[in-house]
Amino acid sequence: MQLIVPRPIDDRPLSLVDAPPPRPGPRDVLIRVAACGVCHTDLHLVEGELPMEGSPRIPGHQVVGRIVERGAKAHRFEIGERIGVAWLHQTCGTCDYCRDGRENLCDAARFSGWHVDGGYAEFARVPEAFAYAIPDVFSDIQAAPLLCAGIIGYRALRRAEVRPGQRLGLYGFGASAHLAIQIARRWNCEVFVFSRSETHRELARRLGAAWTGPADDTPPAPLDSAVIFAPAGKLVPLALRSLARGGTLALAGIHMSAIPALDYAEHLYGERTLRSVANATRRDGEEFLALAAQVPIHVAAQTFPLDQANTALQLLKCGGIDGAAVLQIPSD
Repeated sequence: MQLIVPRPIDDRPLSLVDAPPPRPGPRDVLIRVAACGVCHTDLHLVEGELPMEGSPRIPGHQVVGRIVERGAKAHRFEIGERIGVAWLHQTCGTCDYCRDGRENLCDAARFSGWHVDGGYAEFARVPEAFAYAIPDVFSDIQAAPLLCAGIIGYRALRRAEVRPGQRLGLYGFGASAHLAIQIARRWNCEVFVFSRSETHRELARRLGAAWTGPADDTPPAPLDSAVIFAPAGKLVPLALRSLARGGTLALAGIHMSAIPALDYAEHLYGERTLRSVANATRRDGEEFLALAAQVPIHVAAQTFPLDQANTALQLLKCGGIDGAAVLQIPSD
């Protein structure tokens, strides 16, 4: 499914095309894709909120498949092994950020489905150093959302400085939040979920939320930490207002609408902290996948055939997906 020119998703800008499989470079592996998660970042790209980095482009960065070909210097995985492809496609490896363990901030970083073709396809290519082994406990469909929704949710919890036993607020309850709540509950956190959708609030309660309500509701008690998953800047002052003194708010998206003016006394004073979440490191991914298998995390997934990627993104935009949307690519 290929994007030529960004347009509103209701115009169905992705087109099904036949194209030759990509060729792996010396340190790349080529996988036969089995499943690819559908992410809000894909929607931002398709609708032009993220600038295109080359056209045409195949979106998708939550990719699960089996290796069918290796480059001459690729020896980490075996042919036939199942691996995952995430958002971070490659970094320079030499800049200050990379050397300091903050490769997510590398200025030369390239990202799957944005700078290079991704997983809305039958085949995808990835540098073997940036691929992940997939825990056996997860099926292909279950594993796909873990590779971005899960990893970013985990990093967001860390950026929000969530500690065991504390009170956590989650704003928006889609693919990422429904995984993050399970990690938070593993840490014995009391979780309050803010969502405009009663269906999403019901899923949150099933997954252990202590309280749910709309974003403009006042929670029963102040929050020690909070994460905003929805790309809505208007939520920032609401979340900051609900933080206890010394609390931290993390913004988990790559794109967000305009943030309203903040009042220093109401929203920030009292050593409240506001942080963004920029991508994720490979270490984040490895830590999260190991933890996800230990829990084990339950993935609520709604599947679509590859040629219905536009439909999946339309439903995602209007809040019509409970949990995560996943494209299922047949092997024939």
